[in-house]
Amino acid sequence: MSRPPSDWITLAEAGQILGDANVRFRPETIGRWAREGRLQTLKLGGRRYVRRVEVRALLRPRRRVAAENVQPRLFEDL
Repeated sequence: MSRPPSDWITLAEAGQILGDANVRFRPETIGRWAREGRLQTLKLGGRRYVRRVEVRALLRPRRRVAAENVQPRLFEDL
């Protein structure tokens, strides 16, 4: 019986997920993001782990909103 993949992955595994999507990041960059609080982390035995779902969220394109869908008075003062 196989185990489901853990939600917590190493920085190298995170780099592999990004690399498989043709996004090139070094594990050091992901580690820096973790230290800066951009990614939720867990540190055990000197190794840092990040959440798989947060790494995959980096691959999703940012959502754009059309200007006509913004609150009508949001830019009145500009």
